[in-house]
Amino acid sequence: MSEADPTVVDLTNCDREPIHLLGAIQPFGFLLGLDSTQWTITRASGNAVEWLGIGPAELIGRPIEDVFTADSIHLIRGHLQTAAFTNTVARAFSVALFADGSRFDLAVHVVDDSIVIESEPCVDEQGVNSGALVRAMIARLQQTSELRTFYRVAAREMRGLTGFDRVMVYRFDHDGSGEVIAESARGGLESYLGLHYPASDIPKQARILYERNWLRIIPDISAKPVAIEPGLIAGRPLDLSMSVLRSVSPIHIEYLQNMGVGASMSVSILRDGKLWGLFACHHYGPHGIPFERRTAAELFGQMFSLLMESRERDSEAAYEARARKLHNQLVTVMASEATRFDSIVAHLDEIADLLSCDGIGVWTGGSATLQGMAPTQEQFARLIDNLARRDLSDVLACHEIAAEYPPGRDFADRAAGMLVVPLSRPARDFLIFFRKEAARSVNWAGDPSKPVVVGPLGARLTPRKSFELWRETVSGQSVPWQAVDVRIAESLRVSLLEVILRLSDITEVERRRAQERQELLIAELNHRVRNILGLIRGVISQSRDPSLSVDAFTDVVGGRIQALARAHDQITADNWGPASFRGLVAAEAGAYLGGKATRVRLSGPEMLLEPQGFTTLALVVHELMTNSAKYGALSDSTGGIDIETRLDAQRNLLIVWIEHGGPPVVPPTRRGFGSTVIERSIPYDLKGEAAIDYEATGVRARFVVPAAYVRPAPGALAEAPAEVSPDVGAPDLPKDILVVEDNMIIALDAESSLLRAGIETVRVASSVAQAMRAIATRPPDFALLDINLGRETSFAVAEHLDSLRIPFVFTTGYGEDIAFPPKLLGVPRIRKPYTGDALLMAMRR
Repeated sequence: MSEADPTVVDLTNCDREPIHLLGAIQPFGFLLGLDSTQWTITRASGNAVEWLGIGPAELIGRPIEDVFTADSIHLIRGHLQTAAFTNTVARAFSVALFADGSRFDLAVHVVDDSIVIESEPCVDEQGVNSGALVRAMIARLQQTSELRTFYRVAAREMRGLTGFDRVMVYRFDHDGSGEVIAESARGGLESYLGLHYPASDIPKQARILYERNWLRIIPDISAKPVAIEPGLIAGRPLDLSMSVLRSVSPIHIEYLQNMGVGASMSVSILRDGKLWGLFACHHYGPHGIPFERRTAAELFGQMFSLLMESRERDSEAAYEARARKLHNQLVTVMASEATRFDSIVAHLDEIADLLSCDGIGVWTGGSATLQGMAPTQEQFARLIDNLARRDLSDVLACHEIAAEYPPGRDFADRAAGMLVVPLSRPARDFLIFFRKEAARSVNWAGDPSKPVVVGPLGARLTPRKSFELWRETVSGQSVPWQAVDVRIAESLRVSLLEVILRLSDITEVERRRAQERQELLIAELNHRVRNILGLIRGVISQSRDPSLSVDAFTDVVGGRIQALARAHDQITADNWGPASFRGLVAAEAGAYLGGKATRVRLSGPEMLLEPQGFTTLALVVHELMTNSAKYGALSDSTGGIDIETRLDAQRNLLIVWIEHGGPPVVPPTRRGFGSTVIERSIPYDLKGEAAIDYEATGVRARFVVPAAYVRPAPGALAEAPAEVSPDVGAPDLPKDILVVEDNMIIALDAESSLLRAGIETVRVASSVAQAMRAIATRPPDFALLDINLGRETSFAVAEHLDSLRIPFVFTTGYGEDIAFPPKLLGVPRIRKPYTGDALLMAMRR
């Protein structure tokens, strides 16, 4: 037999059976089909003759006015208007269809191009108010608190309304099987409470019809169905999907007979428009219920569905609200923290609290982080590989991992179910919630896997005959994930993707900004280095003097470069900001005059100079101080210098330099570079003024620095003359010095300067290891330590020297904000570039 052969017998037979196209009705009423345009009769059930007196052959083609009264037709037309608009079944009760006044309950609906009218004799229930019955039933239902009681009361109320021997509340599980969760039955009947029924007991197409029709009744399963004539019109049978009288599948009849049921009724329970469960009503003999009472049962089923959905939603809403609160707190924190996935890993505990789970894992950038009940790292990596190949774009909920991923059996005891949240597109990063195995015993009403056999109905499925208790232990599954879990996970996925993308954007923006800052810094550094090199080249070129020896020339150039270095240090000490003029004078006096520095007196308010003005003044003051020490007031032991500062009306800085008490001054006969710096730097570079007089009693100079380069120091007042602090005595110099310096040229220059100064032994080391070996071989009397030795610092050497009580100083090109170990903060530091004199002064201090 081919795969499409309808004679193949398996569990899909029921799913393939066209139960809405059976071409027959149950005999507790009759059916007429009308042409929707002419309202002529096109179809009639074979039992119409019992009520109309004429059979289908005489009815076909006649207008409905020949059969029903005008008032009943008017009523049907009015009800049909609503039914056609809402695609539902309209009902009318106790309608006089015929002239004899006999009354019927009607169900009217439209299908394709036909109007279907179903009629059944009206059963007059004196004193029964269906609306009042339902209101009282709902009131008693609303008084319950727990869901279990809610279901049990609902079953009891439905049984009281309909009179069935047994009423069950039957709920569908995630796999289509069902469970009896509540029951009300007459005494003496075996309880079905807690029994499960396989999904195949209610075929797929039957479930679809349950969603379209709230109520389905079979008053007598042994009643013979009545054919609709003609069976086909234009080759098509009448679609009875919305029919109240629709006949019953022979397979379902046999199923009910095997259960011993004589009549049944089902009332649908819907949630969000989907079949959640049924009120399954059984009677152990024929049992008819009037249409109006059935309508009340249908209304009760609808109200129960709304109340049940409301109660479940309240529980879910509380669960979801808690998750949303944690979610918002979590995302707020994560959005201000680390970049991309780092924040997810850091907050894995908080993320796990969002859902009811037993473990959690995250896979980002090829690495895993796991917490709680979860697979091993290796098992998790293989699971991720499988998920990545599936290219997930939405949250995936799975209560049995092994069903979709067979290797999952190896860790089912720890992680049987998973909720997968993709964190990237295409999916390569994942957040996975795990639930542990929830092994359980399921009580089936008969063996759900009992083999299928061919029965008396031919090549069709024979329903199982045994409904005896059959217990199965289900393992390898977790508690199923609910729709609310998926919603929470999906909301988390969206938020995490927003955070990740935002942080990715921020990271990219910061990267671009950092790159731009770096490029700007490099450009600025390049500009400044070129200027410095150009300035030094100019200093060297302009300092050439045929009368000077090489050593004298070196001292002159070194002094001028050192003056520039000191100026640079003072400017950069405040992030390239204004620097103190008083500090400039003190630095020059202290660096070059030693004990003579007390003879330089300053008066006037403290003023700050902008970087360009400060650098220019540094060279001018250096030349003035050097000339005074060589030829002027500071060249003997009696002279001194007074320096006065003040602001004029335009806020320009006036500086007056007066030397006195020294040898008679002789004006220079030749203008060298030093004189040019003194006389022309301020007018040329700063657009200020400079004047110098070589009076016999002492050199007098006057300078005007424009206000654009001048700033009063905070809180500055006119001050009394100040003296530069004198040096303390000059002790003997050490004999053995260790120089730790990684730059060879600087090391050689320091070695030469120290040897020229009279130091007996100078040893050089370029690394911490070399320095340690030198100290171990012979501890030095003194050490000069460069802080930065390439990939290491000299702090370890310094701490070792400190432990040996050997004095040392640091030499550095860094600013004051370099991070020093606390115990080394008080160690003296010499700024690069330095001179031999600076080294000697540091050793004496």
